[in-house]
Amino acid sequence: MNPSYPWLVVAIAAGVTLFTRALPFAVFGGRRGMPAPVKYLGGVLPAGIIAILVVYCLKGLPAAGGAECLFQFAALAVVAALHLWRHNTLLSIFGGTAVYMLLIRLPLF
Repeated sequence: MNPSYPWLVVAIAAGVTLFTRALPFAVFGGRRGMPAPVKYLGGVLPAGIIAILVVYCLKGLPAAGGAECLFQFAALAVVAALHLWRHNTLLSIFGGTAVYMLLIRLPLF
């Protein structure tokens, strides 16, 4: 392998990342406002993505129920409660994850 190959890969990745980060400012920057469809999508997509992630996370629930099912619903309830209380996404995610990790490791049954 050519010794400059890793540097070339990093340079291309950095260029593509810079391009994708700067493109919205180049297209929508300046004095003009954002078009109505883009504003609408910016308001609707985050909730839609979260709904899809919840469905994806809960799709593997055991059909018969059991402790695993209860643990997942408890973690989901903690996420919802923390988010309604503090409106902090990271706190909600970390709190729900911590509760789930603690519950699956506790010798309850």
